[in-house]
Amino acid sequence: MSQKKLTSYPKEKINILLLENISDAAVAEFKDAGYVNTRKITGALSEQDLIKEVKDAHLLGIRSKSRITPAVLAAAKKLQAIGCFCIGTNQVDLKSATDQGVAVFNAPYSNTRSVAELVIGLSIMLIRRIPDKNNAAHKGIWMKESAGSYELRGKTLGIVGYGNIGSQVSVLAEAMGMNVIYYDVETKLPLGNATQIRTLKDLFGQADIISLHVPSNKSTTNMITKQVLKHAKEGAIFINYARGEVVDLDDLKDALEKGQLSGAAIDVFPVEPEKNGAAFSTPLQQLPNVILTPHIGGSTEEAQHNIGLDVSAKMLNYLEKGASFGSHTIPAISVPAVENTHRILHIHRNVPGVLSEINSALSSKNINILGQYLKTNDHIGYVVLDVDTKLSQEAFALLKEVNHTIKTRLLY
Repeated sequence: MSQKKLTSYPKEKINILLLENISDAAVAEFKDAGYVNTRKITGALSEQDLIKEVKDAHLLGIRSKSRITPAVLAAAKKLQAIGCFCIGTNQVDLKSATDQGVAVFNAPYSNTRSVAELVIGLSIMLIRRIPDKNNAAHKGIWMKESAGSYELRGKTLGIVGYGNIGSQVSVLAEAMGMNVIYYDVETKLPLGNATQIRTLKDLFGQADIISLHVPSNKSTTNMITKQVLKHAKEGAIFINYARGEVVDLDDLKDALEKGQLSGAAIDVFPVEPEKNGAAFSTPLQQLPNVILTPHIGGSTEEAQHNIGLDVSAKMLNYLEKGASFGSHTIPAISVPAVENTHRILHIHRNVPGVLSEINSALSSKNINILGQYLKTNDHIGYVVLDVDTKLSQEAFALLKEVNHTIKTRLLY
């Protein structure tokens, strides 16, 4: 199928809004595909400003600071998809997006290497007590000593959450000569010689360095408190480059001050400023051998470039082919374009009888269905239909009237 026929809606009338300084790689992908109305804004927007900006947007790209609330989604009448150009999607009200038939995509794997490399680098810095020595040198104090400084080789790294990032940290750590243990709520096949530990308590008791790599959800909120930290091996190092809500920072501060932990590196916080340069406060400030960074675990040029390519490709596939693979709201369907047909997308509430009504409505007008693909989740159903080109407008009109319809789009 020729490129110009991939969407029935004129490309120059499709508006794409990208916030938070999303990589130029994404901008280039959209413009190279013919979407000239692609606008990039450097920072995040408030809810009120977002409500104004999204009214005419068909695609919206964000990172972690923009909050896509029910009010924002209610104002976005033309919105087809949201791209989260980052790992998580917790900044989007997924229930409202699902209810309105808006696809939500993200890039769960694209910055894996960036985070994993930094965790290893932090482990070296902390186990050598570099923050203390750096601070002393800046104050004009020559602190040349080996006491309390160690090699990574032969030490045990405990990974909490053995997913994409955790498992890659595991591989890099073994290459540094470390022993790796990990804890996960699911049984996970280890990479290399890593060993799964049955309880969080056991992992904390054995590990010289503990690194968190878990998502933010109800089960992980305040996962690490004094009740867990008290089991840490004395002098262990603690790293959190996962999610800010996972750790009670007051309890962590207490463990550091008492010497239960000898150092820490924290990149994520329960409350984070929305803009660069804004005031920031945490209980961990001014503590020795503590590295604090402003949520930059995945912030490398390579990661942002890869994220830009990954998410823009998913959004374009959905816009032009109806492929929803990777969406957190629309059931996953991945189908190629079909020659000599017109494609209609139908999103509806997942209740019995909708597919039957669709087929009955079309057959009553002798509209031949040349291809049909259905996928459902707990809330909605998604049907991709390829129909006869001569009758596609009539089919489109009929499908809009089907009971429990959320959104219908004539794709090409």
